[in-house]
Amino acid sequence: MHRDLDAVREGAIVKPGDTFELRVTPDPYLTVRYAGASGDFNPIHIDEEFARQVGLPGRILHGLWTMAQVARAHTEAAGGPETLRRLSVQFRGMGCLEQELVVTGTVRELENGVAVVDSEAVQSGSRIIRNGTAEVTP
Repeated sequence: MHRDLDAVREGAIVKPGDTFELRVTPDPYLTVRYAGASGDFNPIHIDEEFARQVGLPGRILHGLWTMAQVARAHTEAAGGPETLRRLSVQFRGMGCLEQELVVTGTVRELENGVAVVDSEAVQSGSRIIRNGTAEVTP
């Protein structure tokens, strides 16, 4: 069964095979705001000219912001932030501003009230986070 996050808010993921999806499009100022909140002022995130000078297509998303969206997708699907017990991801690409990020997850198993969920984050056809695994208590 696939659920978008609006539907999931009515009832958490509950069994193996349940899926969820979060879609978010980072606005052009996200990295500047996130730099202030995180303290990560690396110029590849906040200075367009610098990012291009070092060979990037432009300013790129903070990896931890992207990981936070993966965590957000899990916690919203499971019923709230207190449900997240563990999260592991592999960073495999750069995220860009103004391009939709799609986080998907599938419950692999549910045992003793703990769901093990496999997930990934894709942007413009590229899996920028792979092999995500979370444990949540829906």
